[in-house]
Amino acid sequence: MSAHTYVIAVAVETRYLSEQSDPAAARFAFAFAYTIHIRNGGDIPAQLLDRHWKIVDGNGKVQEVKGPGVIREQPLIAPGATYTYTSGCLLETPVGTMEGSYGMRATDGHSFNAPIALFRLAKPNALN
Repeated sequence: MSAHTYVIAVAVETRYLSEQSDPAAARFAFAFAYTIHIRNGGDIPAQLLDRHWKIVDGNGKVQEVKGPGVIREQPLIAPGATYTYTSGCLLETPVGTMEGSYGMRATDGHSFNAPIALFRLAKPNALN
């Protein structure tokens, strides 16, 4: 039996959606989009099965999001390939953070988690 490497790299780009935000609203007034690039740096295809997000707003309020796949997909990512998707998040404050993990399964049956490092969501000029 040969040993495989399981390496998933996650890169994130964020942007504030001013046209979908309403700071005068009482709740969830700040809209953000995030684009995720998931690269399989291993030597075997791996499928993204589920996700787990921890979202923290500027007041310290925590939301946890768990579920199958991303944007209704469970992509199989070939070695060297990158899967990219864009999703969104609503916050009650102009600044927050997200972090989490993707549950992955390689085609050899090995299951593992791919961590998503903490990243910031911030309305422009909210942080000086």
